Amino acid sequence: MKTRLVGTTMPVLEVGLEQGDRIISEPGRFSWMTRNVVLQTTARTAGASSFLGVIGRALTGGGIFMNEYETNGSQGMVAFAAKVPGSIVDVQVNAGQTYFIHRHGFLCGTQGVELSIGFQRSLGAGIFGGEGFVLQKLSGNAHAWVELGGEIVTYTLAPGEMLQVHPGHIGMFEGTVNFEINLLPGLKNKIFGGDGLFVANLTGPGQVWLQTLTMPNLAHSLEPYLARGENTTTSSIMGDSGNSIGGAIAGGVIGSVLGGLFGKDD
Repeated sequence: MKTRLVGTTMPVLEVGLEQGDRIISEPGRFSWMTRNVVLQTTARTAGASSFLGVIGRALTGGGIFMNEYETNGSQGMVAFAAKVPGSIVDVQVNAGQTYFIHRHGFLCGTQGVELSIGFQRSLGAGIFGGEGFVLQKLSGNAHAWVELGGEIVTYTLAPGEMLQVHPGHIGMFEGTVNFEINLLPGLKNKIFGGDGLFVANLTGPGQVWLQTLTMPNLAHSLEPYLARGENTTTSSIMGDSGNSIGGAIAGGVIGSVLGGLFGKDD
């Protein structure tokens, strides 16, 4: 199996498959492939065939199905493009070793990769789009590729060394790193600080990969342009009553944020 990374801002991973090679990805990751590559969709958690494992991923927001790619007897190629500007990281996962990656980080992996939900907590729809904060657990004995947003900043934490991180900037960290999410201290910080309600504590030993581009920040940057189009359409159709609808939507988002603050699930 040979791989090649193409591009910089929006990279693409090309995987050259020989007979007997197999690549596994979550649905929606495929970009293009040669004619002799066969795609098969199966109900499984990558590397774990147990029924409870499949149901567990479904209940915690993961997909039930995984896609498998292999050749039909000759050489082939399948490509996976990044969804946001950033980087694709090559990870060698050895037996007994684990990594935790952000919810949408897993791009693909070779046969033997195991992917499951490693952490989940509801932090309010206004922060993570109603999906809560989820980390995927990457383990097994395989090669894997992880997509991270923006630039990557890595730290190697010594035993007991702590790094406090906004949850959205967490890209990946080794399983030896202790992970906790706590509320920001101080009521004024929570309400007026503008940096969210929660902070993640990462304590060594182990390596940490942080991403500079977060999906919430990207969504917030696009929101004024989306809202402008929606408001124009709403006003032309409904007149002043559109303001009431906008207020109701804003109230729902604020309510979800406060729900996350006080521990209420979405």
